[in-house]
Amino acid sequence: MTEVVLDIKQWGNNLGVRLPVAIAQAAHLKAHQSVRLTVIDGQIIITPIVNKPQTLEQRLANFDPKRHSGEAMETPDNLGAEQW
Repeated sequence: MTEVVLDIKQWGNNLGVRLPVAIAQAAHLKAHQSVRLTVIDGQIIITPIVNKPQTLEQRLANFDPKRHSGEAMETPDNLGAEQW
């Protein structure tokens, strides 16, 4: 078991701790990875969230035409030197 004692620091309006590399490696955590925090009986549990790449079918199922509107940028005017 890997164990350390850390101090909680103020981070803006939040509190934070920095995970030492030995703890991160033991838990298979990487920078910019999402985690789930759970409190059970006063103990904080950090669980890594493994994001598997989505299939094309999964991506298309999540597509919302109202949000994405089909075009990245709709404009009636030419923006550059393109000619139609």
